[in-house]
Amino acid sequence: MKRLILTLLLMLCTVGTPAMATEEPKFTLVMKDGDFEIRDYLPNVVAEVTVSGSQDRASSQGFRILAGYIFGGNTRRQSIAMTAPVAQNRTSETIAMTAPVTQTATGGNWAVRFIMPSEYTMATLPVPDDGRITLREEPAQRMAVIRFSGIADGRQVERREQELDEQLARRGLRRTGPTTLAQYDPPWTLWFMRRNEVMAPVAR
Repeated sequence: MKRLILTLLLMLCTVGTPAMATEEPKFTLVMKDGDFEIRDYLPNVVAEVTVSGSQDRASSQGFRILAGYIFGGNTRRQSIAMTAPVAQNRTSETIAMTAPVTQTATGGNWAVRFIMPSEYTMATLPVPDDGRITLREEPAQRMAVIRFSGIADGRQVERREQELDEQLARRGLRRTGPTTLAQYDPPWTLWFMRRNEVMAPVAR
C-alpha cells in the first residue's frame, strides 16, 4: 500500500506539466459569468465507490480504494492513467434543494469517483478486483459550475454551493441532480493555487 500511495503521489506531481498532462473530461462552454459557468459534457465512463463518514474521510477512503483499481487492482493487472478531477457527492442528497446541506450534514453516504481516460469504454475497461467499485457510464449532461480556489473544507463548499443555487435561481435554471465537489490538485498544492468546483446538472 505504501508503494501504491508513493507511486500515486509521484504521478500527481506531474499534473499540469507539459511532459504528462492530466486528461480532463471534455465539455463545450455554453456560458461564463465570472466564476459561474454552464458546460455541456460528453458521456464519460467512471469508476465509483460509495463510502460513509464525513466529507474528508469519505474522500480519503474513496480515493485509496479507487487508486488501488487504477494501479493494477483489476483482472488484467493493468495500470490506468490518472485523470482529473476527483469527484464526490452525497448519495442521499435530494434533487430539489433549497439549502446547501450536502457538506454540512454529519454521517451519510458519499459517492467518490474517478473519470476513466477517454480511450476506454465499458467493454474495454478491466474489471475491478474490489467488489465495492462500480463501473458505469455517465450520459452527456449540462452542468452548472462554480469555480473556486483554496481548501475545499465543509464551510467553503457550503458557501460555494449556496452561490451556485443563487445563480440558478437568478437565471431561472432548474437543477436535475445532486451537487458534486470536484477537486483537481494534490493536497500539497499551495492553498491559493488549488482548483476546485461545485457543480450540478441542470435542464437544457
